[in-house]
Amino acid sequence: MEQKHAGIYVHIPFCKRKCSYCDFTSFPDKINLAESYMACIYREMTFRREELKNYVFDTLYIGGGTPSVIDESYIAMLVASAKKNFNLAKDAEITIEVNPGTVTEDKIDLYKKVGINRFSVGLQTAVDSQLEDIGRIHNTQDFIDCANLLKGCNFNADVMIGLKGQTADDVVNTINLAAGCGASHISMYALTPEDGTPVYTQYLNGELPDGDEVAALYDAGYARLKELGFARYEVSNFCKKGKESRHNLNYWRRGEYIGFGVSASSCINNVRFTNTFDLDEYFKCIFTDHLPVVDSEEIDLEGQKFETIMLALRTAEGLNTVDFNLKFATDFYKEFAPVLQKVQEYVKTCGNFFRIKDEYLFVQNSIILEFLNS
Repeated sequence: MEQKHAGIYVHIPFCKRKCSYCDFTSFPDKINLAESYMACIYREMTFRREELKNYVFDTLYIGGGTPSVIDESYIAMLVASAKKNFNLAKDAEITIEVNPGTVTEDKIDLYKKVGINRFSVGLQTAVDSQLEDIGRIHNTQDFIDCANLLKGCNFNADVMIGLKGQTADDVVNTINLAAGCGASHISMYALTPEDGTPVYTQYLNGELPDGDEVAALYDAGYARLKELGFARYEVSNFCKKGKESRHNLNYWRRGEYIGFGVSASSCINNVRFTNTFDLDEYFKCIFTDHLPVVDSEEIDLEGQKFETIMLALRTAEGLNTVDFNLKFATDFYKEFAPVLQKVQEYVKTCGNFFRIKDEYLFVQNSIILEFLNS
């Protein structure tokens, strides 16, 4: 039987304090449940072992929450459980998200010992007052200390734009700090004010930069990253040569992935499904030998086409039209001729690739929506 390739995502929903912009499933007051929760993750993996036996998993991504807040021995057991239950590729990329305020030398050493070979560090900004304002538990010095522990490692730094009072200089200085400390990958995300989060009130009060101001911050950051030798390979992701996140590339290429833990999403065999967001319900399902899936949907052919286009157009490379035509037995340029007519000034064709022009990549949503409405 032909082996398929996929990624694994594990959600660790614990943190020390919820950031003011956070809309992820995380529980700052329930870290005492970490041991039971991780035992459930290991068990959930055994539930999926048989159905996924023909897959080779090229990536394992441990996200959150703050995975580095729980005891490192649980992370070691998690990696061991993934290796025991699934065919994890020998050269698999294994990533863990860490908060600079929660790491120690011992933690990092054990992570590396068990095979974690990529780290994603939540810097966000190099301005301490802004870190305080968004409720981060770390300061700039904590990031520098964390980066020193990761010297020589493959690590990403997260940078956030669109914060209250943030200037282009703030963004450039944050990027300078991340690169100067050895990050070989930088993710630059625009703050999204989600309803129900404290930062949403700032948004309603007009205290946050508007769309044009955020675009200007992005442009300043993009220019500096380019100067420092970071290539943009997706709208929010920049890296040194060969340091792309393989896990995220799999998402953008509409690859398959399986998620474990509360609120984790999966896409296997064109079926997209999501685990419960409720921690108690998650425990109950696992304890009674039930999969914790609450939402499942089979993606039809039109949905598959749109997702393939939408995800590819987020990348600098764009959509491989030859692959698209083979996969869907169609002609991309004929099928989408009316849409292409509408968006022609924002896009270009380079060989087999159809992509959004560099200067419009940050505002790709409005271009992509045209394909949805076609």
